[in-house]
Amino acid sequence: MRFLADESCDFAVVRALRAAGHDVIAVAEVSPQLEDPTVLDITVREDRILLTEDKDFGQLVYADRQATAGVVLLRFPSRARRDLAKTVIQLVRRRGEKLKGRFVLVQPGRIRIRRKPGR
Repeated sequence: MRFLADESCDFAVVRALRAAGHDVIAVAEVSPQLEDPTVLDITVREDRILLTEDKDFGQLVYADRQATAGVVLLRFPSRARRDLAKTVIQLVRRRGEKLKGRFVLVQPGRIRIRRKPGR
């Protein structure tokens, strides 16, 4: 699968997905400090699912109705961070293609997959 990791995404997730054979571009590596709307534009243009820990993307997708190829919002407190990369790998293995075009909230022990507005 193809992902775009926002600068807020823990790099352990990027490394784990790459190790599992996924195509992951990290904003921090290629174009630091991109504006959030531009990041979402890239997900559409390149058909990549966004990986982020930034709640502002929920505002852009739901309130502002900005287009996206999909968003995975990671909400892990510091005490649970050691399980973050493993949880994302399991999510991708189990749900894979079902993540496209969705807004996914991932928390310790909980995953919510929602349709984007207008779909």
